[in-house]
Amino acid sequence: MGNPHCVVFEESLASINMDEIGPTFEYSPLFPERVNVEFVTVIDQNTIKMRVWERGNGETLSAGTSACAGVVAAVLNGYCHKDQYILVKLKGGNLVVKYTDETVFMTGKPEIVFKGIVEI
Repeated sequence: MGNPHCVVFEESLASINMDEIGPTFEYSPLFPERVNVEFVTVIDQNTIKMRVWERGNGETLSAGTSACAGVVAAVLNGYCHKDQYILVKLKGGNLVVKYTDETVFMTGKPEIVFKGIVEI
């Protein structure tokens, strides 16, 4: 994906205390450049649900590279199949990811989540 990821498969995402466990992974000595962490529950072979801790930001509603990393990890661990469209359910909305031998494709509906003005 171009940036470091750690994917953790969980039975349930509801009980995860992101403010506690996220920084534990992000600042672990195992990841000297810090890491994005994806907590994933497999719904079925074509659907995963995910919560994301993004390094430097905390829990995020959605993250494209994290969705891609989650699908690649799900395929490599036998939960999902390569060359299939996998629905990734995130707090900020759904993404669809397809992992092939050549690349990883991601699609999703763009939505405005914030508008603001910055004075310089």
